[in-house]
Amino acid sequence: MRFKSLKEFLMSGSVLVVQMTPFTKDDEVDVEGLRENTRYLVEVSKGGRLALVPCGSNGEFYAMSEDEIKKVIKVVVEEAGGKAPVIAGTGAAGTKIAVELSRYAQDVGADGVQVVLPYYHVPDEEGMYLHYKRIAEALDIGVMVYNNPSVSKAYVRPSLMRKLAEIPNIVGVKENTPFIDMFYQQVKAVGHKIPIVQGRGEWWYVATLPYGARGFVSGLANVMPEFSLELLKAGNDGDWKKAHELIKKLEPLEEFTAKMREKYGPSTAILQPPYTTSYIYMSIRKASMNLLGLRGGSMRLPLVNLRDEDIAELKDILLNKLGLKMVR
Repeated sequence: MRFKSLKEFLMSGSVLVVQMTPFTKDDEVDVEGLRENTRYLVEVSKGGRLALVPCGSNGEFYAMSEDEIKKVIKVVVEEAGGKAPVIAGTGAAGTKIAVELSRYAQDVGADGVQVVLPYYHVPDEEGMYLHYKRIAEALDIGVMVYNNPSVSKAYVRPSLMRKLAEIPNIVGVKENTPFIDMFYQQVKAVGHKIPIVQGRGEWWYVATLPYGARGFVSGLANVMPEFSLELLKAGNDGDWKKAHELIKKLEPLEEFTAKMREKYGPSTAILQPPYTTSYIYMSIRKASMNLLGLRGGSMRLPLVNLRDEDIAELKDILLNKLGLKMVR
């Protein structure tokens, strides 16, 4: 799938699953677990509107070596086997490393790359533009801009996004602003050139559907991909009532997540709200996968695992309140 067809896939609406990277208790990448999880997602998708995103934020790429990142990307491409698009996370603080990782992803058969904003030393707009231009020019596959201020201390504003959208093989934007009006400004800035994908998950997808969201990126889909695909269908069909009914079903899990944020918090972030969210939700997703027979594995420090008493409460929510079934 070259960049033109990937752009069409994204423009038509899709669920981009940011895959969790399973780590063993010895803190190694659980390769066989990753293979099992990938096969499960491909089977659920059945060639539909689901794409795989290894080594994104939910994949804890920042805590992995370059060799581990390459291994994960290669395994996911192999297991996808062309049955689902693979958009590999290849973000890095420096452009040279991001280019090298992106070229590797292309060489092993990824359909595209998703590149988070450069972080640590935050560039001025000229450096930000040249960062993405250099990556795009080095590739024959599509590039998605991952516009996430929460993890980068930076943000591509609509005026710069309009300029980036002119680069031929930049095929989409994962937009993570927590402000609906700004999301709409991004949609208007790029027009019909590239799709703006809702980067903050299911609830935000429903909130921004009227403002041009073209599908959404999901960590929850690691746990309940059928739900995410059903929500996407409701959105693509313009069935607002169905979409809101589906979101309401998630309330027990959302309440549990809020409780865990308070229990394991507070966050050490010194940014201003809403950029101070705890990442305990990632621990909840891995624990959920383990409970349902998937291979979530352990978190890699500095993120922590849920405690046993919280896992017991989570199990009740998954099986009895959400009505999920064991995968294996």
